Amino acid sequence: MFAGALRIPGGAIMNQQGKDAMGRFSVDLTVGNYKDVMKAEEGSLPPKKVRQMQVRGVVDSGASRLVIPESLVASLGLTSAGKGKVRYADHRSVTRKRVKDVWVRIQGREGSYNAIVEPNRTDVLIGAIVLEDLDFLVDCGTQQLIPRDPDLIVSEIE
Repeated sequence: MFAGALRIPGGAIMNQQGKDAMGRFSVDLTVGNYKDVMKAEEGSLPPKKVRQMQVRGVVDSGASRLVIPESLVASLGLTSAGKGKVRYADHRSVTRKRVKDVWVRIQGREGSYNAIVEPNRTDVLIGAIVLEDLDFLVDCGTQQLIPRDPDLIVSEIE
């Protein structure tokens, strides 16, 4: 459950002020090409040559995956990971391109992910897989991502 959120009869999640806690909110993040990041770390690519961009992202814990605009694919030099089926909240389903090795940094935490490519999207959608992997709690009341532990990523294993 979200920090500061309550489940009410009927299954809705509300914040402590009684507002809908399933709202979405924006955060700043960096997206880049993970292959470039790895080359820079090993010294075979100057850090200034890493293809990366500061972007605005929408946190949506109801979405499962990372979704990026098609315009970022060429800019970051991302490679195909095939196709995937996408199901929207209105129950439509479509097939979309997927890309791999998308590097993400949010609040100093980083990881590499596959992403769905959305042709008409203008921002990045940050879904539950990224949020869980980077160990963020979603506080919709204050519209913040909160690290569960400020110093380390915590993993539940048993």
